[in-house]
Amino acid sequence: MELPPVVTETEWRAALDSLRAKEKEATRAGDALAAERRRLPRVRIEKEYVFDGPDVKLSLLDLFAGRRQLLLYNFMFGPNQDEGCDGCSMVVDQIGHLAHIHARDTSFVLVSRAPVAKIEPYRRRMGWTIPWVSSFESDFNVDFG
Repeated sequence: MELPPVVTETEWRAALDSLRAKEKEATRAGDALAAERRRLPRVRIEKEYVFDGPDVKLSLLDLFAGRRQLLLYNFMFGPNQDEGCDGCSMVVDQIGHLAHIHARDTSFVLVSRAPVAKIEPYRRRMGWTIPWVSSFESDFNVDFG
């Protein structure tokens, strides 16, 4: 591995200042993109989607669990896989207690195309308690890309 050069403090400070300016530009661009995402128009969902939970079938409305908003994370875990996506797994590992999300009248649910029979052993192995449903018998994923 080739390490960066050793430079004077003045050169290092100039490089750091340049990097910080680029980081601020990237942050502003990300903020603008997030604002644009929040302004996307809405669509009424009239189709009856059914998801499989560990012990019950659930409608899309059920996933809200009586709250005003729903965050639905599309966890990449397909019916032909034995384990969930490494990247998705790292994301879920970083999610804290859902009480903070619930306090904002929002529910959070993972959804995957794998059947519940594959999801549940993986969820238990990972030690996650976040609600996770299967869209295996639904065209939810196809409809929402």
